[in-house]
Amino acid sequence: MTKTRTFAFCCLFLLLLSNGSTIAQDSDPYRWLEDVESAHALAWVESQNAQSTASLTPSSVFQSIRSGLLSVLNSNERIPSLEKIGSYYYNHWTEASRPRGVWRRTTLESYRSANPQWETVLDLDALSAMEKESWVWHGATVLQPESRYCMVALSRGGADADVKREFDLQAKAFVDGGFFLPEAKSEFAWIDQDTAYVMTDSGPGSLSPSGYPIVVKEWKRGTPLEEAPTVYQASQDDMAVSAIHDSTPGFERDFVFRYIDFWTSEVFLLRNGEWIQLDIPNDCLSRIHRDWLFISLRSDWQPGVISYPAGALLAISFEAFLSGDRDFSQVFEPGERTFLSDYQLTKNYLILNMMDNVRTRLAILTLPVEGGTWVSKPLTGMPDQVTAEISAVDRLDSDTFFINLQGFITPPTYGIGDAETGSYELLRAAPALFDTTGLEVTQFEVQSADGTMIPYSVVAPANLPLHGKNVTLLYGYGGFEVPILPAYSMTVGKAWIERGGVYVEANIRGGNEFGPMWHQAAIKENKHKSYEDFIAVAEDLIRRQITSTSYLGIVGGSNGGLLVGNMLTRRPDLFGAILCAVPLLDMQRYHLLLAGASWMAEYGDPENPAEWAYIQTFSPYHNVQADETYPPIFFTTSTRDDRVHPGHARKMVAKMIDQGHPHVLYYENTEGGHAGAADTEQSAFVSALEYSFLWATLQPPANSEAATCLQ
Repeated sequence: MTKTRTFAFCCLFLLLLSNGSTIAQDSDPYRWLEDVESAHALAWVESQNAQSTASLTPSSVFQSIRSGLLSVLNSNERIPSLEKIGSYYYNHWTEASRPRGVWRRTTLESYRSANPQWETVLDLDALSAMEKESWVWHGATVLQPESRYCMVALSRGGADADVKREFDLQAKAFVDGGFFLPEAKSEFAWIDQDTAYVMTDSGPGSLSPSGYPIVVKEWKRGTPLEEAPTVYQASQDDMAVSAIHDSTPGFERDFVFRYIDFWTSEVFLLRNGEWIQLDIPNDCLSRIHRDWLFISLRSDWQPGVISYPAGALLAISFEAFLSGDRDFSQVFEPGERTFLSDYQLTKNYLILNMMDNVRTRLAILTLPVEGGTWVSKPLTGMPDQVTAEISAVDRLDSDTFFINLQGFITPPTYGIGDAETGSYELLRAAPALFDTTGLEVTQFEVQSADGTMIPYSVVAPANLPLHGKNVTLLYGYGGFEVPILPAYSMTVGKAWIERGGVYVEANIRGGNEFGPMWHQAAIKENKHKSYEDFIAVAEDLIRRQITSTSYLGIVGGSNGGLLVGNMLTRRPDLFGAILCAVPLLDMQRYHLLLAGASWMAEYGDPENPAEWAYIQTFSPYHNVQADETYPPIFFTTSTRDDRVHPGHARKMVAKMIDQGHPHVLYYENTEGGHAGAADTEQSAFVSALEYSFLWATLQPPANSEAATCLQ
């Protein structure tokens, strides 16, 4: 799942089926495949993997795609992104000789040069070899403002759960006897050098049904974690809890965030020894920056005389708000096709990252002094048809920011901007890593079943013949407020577009392309609207004769895997091939598997008969039929995915095979977590399997060497 809270629950219940009867969960004949590491299940996985690799890897298409992907994924011409810590700029970098990567640093002056001089801080490949572990980088939490000590997070094989170990950036070594958290889905937040807030698995009652911490402990250096006092405990039925210490000089404060479910939360401020709840909507997103409180609304809100719309960004003096003032400034007002994608704060400025019909617009606003007004100015030099990512370089001490610009066929550029002048300096520009000669990006719209206009983008040659025989790949997601924005994908570019495929991205409801209402229009009982939108786009591609069913493939992962799983069961006549990655598929048990319990605010509760009545309509595992004809489908997942359980894909494949469906392939990587791969070698291998499957099934048989793989 792309935005980031994941959870697990373990118990058995009786669920109401559509015909009014009940059936015990144990009646599922494929339940044994949910036992992730059992010898029986792994033997089944090994057998399926062997069949898929034997079918796909011998072809020259597979070999060509794999080598091409390795060349771009390991290219030294990729742009290293930066994170400023103290006086240095840090980057995690992987390459062919260092698949796990190095955490390294340089100066900004050196980074500006043609050949930056990097200093290795931590070599993960050397560490993995020494400790006989398959470590995957999960980042570091730095003690501010000292910027010497940090907690490094390392995952075994790419799982969400990780190990956290204290590291000394000056000595470039782990701290002997320092803070240490064993493997868990935990959080660590510095208070000072010897104190931290810790949220982790600390025994019975410390985890929610989602499998995430609900207890905040204040841990002192040198004391056992189990003796650390609890400073806040959420309800056992909540999703999670976290805490932070804001170390901004002059604005030091402590906060607790109680996550009731995926979309609702409460914020508490520590004042005079007590946790005081902030009087803000429980579905909003809030940030505190120096003396400012910012609130991004997901629903309409009237805190006083004025009513503010969903999608608006509000600002107010934090201390004035605590004193009862509700006279907010509305610094962004949404439009019908305009929403706030993100905003960033520097020391004295607010940078708005807005989307106008899925196209980026940026504005810089001055944080006013008391009694002042908000003054806006554009960022100069912005190119057209690109997506921008903005991040503050150092929000405590400067007004500089990093900016990353890219588009479907526009290679990334990386720069550093100055909010005061409203300009930015180009630091790095990536070369084209796949051939875009003669390509253009065109945006279309189509009317969905309920009349809503759904935009989608097509990447294709400018002179594309409209004869219905163009091999086309359609991608969608449609969930969790994740917007699908133009991006430069080396994998899609090298494995699909460069080889002559047409590529399409659909901005279906359930995402956040047009603000929170676009998401809320397709959750729970309205989830079907995401699927209707996707079908409308597919039918429009055929209507325009860009492609036709035999040449139209679809791809989706995670919630997008649920999307394409529903395309399999709802419209098998519409597609020529389906690629379904790390998917949810069994929607009767999703909330009992790993992180699934946290997603009930998105999908609904299967144990509630009224909600199961609509959930079962989009549960592919329950809707696949033995007497239906389905297009070729390839399922991929990871044994180490501790977010979306691999049992979803395993059980679906086993069921389809037993029903007698041909053309069903499966591959499960042993590492990789929810990303599906732990390094570039694994990523290139799995992606080559996936794309060689698509080329084999969608190309005319006479032109496809690998077309026999599914015979």
